[in-house]
Amino acid sequence: MLRYILKRLGRSLVTLFFIVTIIFALLRLMPEEGYIKNYDKLSPAQIESTLVNLGLRDPLHVQLGKFYQQLLHLDLGVSHRYQENVSINKIIAYKAPISIKLGLLSMAVALVVGVPMGILMARSTRTRWKLWDKFGTLFIVFVQAVPSAVYYLLIQIYGTKLFGVPMLFDASNWRCWVLPVLSLALGNIAYYAMWLRRYMVDESNKDYVKLARAKGVSSSNIMKNHILRNAIVPMVQYLPGSLLFTMCGSIYVESLYSIPGMGGLLVDVIKRQDNTMVQALVLIFAVIGILGLLLGDILMAIVDPRISFTKKEGSR
Repeated sequence: MLRYILKRLGRSLVTLFFIVTIIFALLRLMPEEGYIKNYDKLSPAQIESTLVNLGLRDPLHVQLGKFYQQLLHLDLGVSHRYQENVSINKIIAYKAPISIKLGLLSMAVALVVGVPMGILMARSTRTRWKLWDKFGTLFIVFVQAVPSAVYYLLIQIYGTKLFGVPMLFDASNWRCWVLPVLSLALGNIAYYAMWLRRYMVDESNKDYVKLARAKGVSSSNIMKNHILRNAIVPMVQYLPGSLLFTMCGSIYVESLYSIPGMGGLLVDVIKRQDNTMVQALVLIFAVIGILGLLLGDILMAIVDPRISFTKKEGSR
């Protein structure tokens, strides 16, 4: 297993290296205004002096080498336009905890609601009226068919009146967390319910389940110890990635409720043409995406005994 983890980790690091290098090179093609505040008010000599001091006149490979040296010290640089000469680490350290808290709460709600909903839908398919399956399918279709911006606005408009929540976000007021958490959780609720229901229905039609029923094993025992146990395995692979991405915050939800988190930060710094901040945030999101896939593969290999670590990857 250790060899498997090291191999996946090595591939992830190579992928991350290529992503960071390409983004770094592309940003060096962006206008120089993104590195200098009050660019229009400076003379050409002042602009040139600033660029030289920032090392932006060095060859690309020299700049890239310095950047990776900074990364080894966990230094993402400083912001040049968003907050002039303020450490990017400091900016992210302020905003990240808010998005992480929002993401963890929404994921908890999604798991608590989505997983039982998927189980009820799967069990309902074997009943006469299939009420839970119809209700769950209607909910999933609504969430996936209607643009998220529409039901986000509906939740905000009617939820603020129902809960007496102020329009502007206040982290110290627990009621201000209810609507953003609910909004951010809806997509994952539908996702978990849909896929768990699908996996459970697929498992219930397999021969080993039919054999267990023929032997007189109770339906609850089959559902708990066979169908649900095997249906959960494919979902495990996606949990770390969805958790990490949710913790990054939602651009629209955080903007809608004026939440000072990570969600809208990337859009904001792109608008301000703060290239150093864009570079740092792309790096962070790339790390999160790759880490989510890596953890998903490792977690699935741990929970699924059919995966062999001694054979080629993908063989069972």
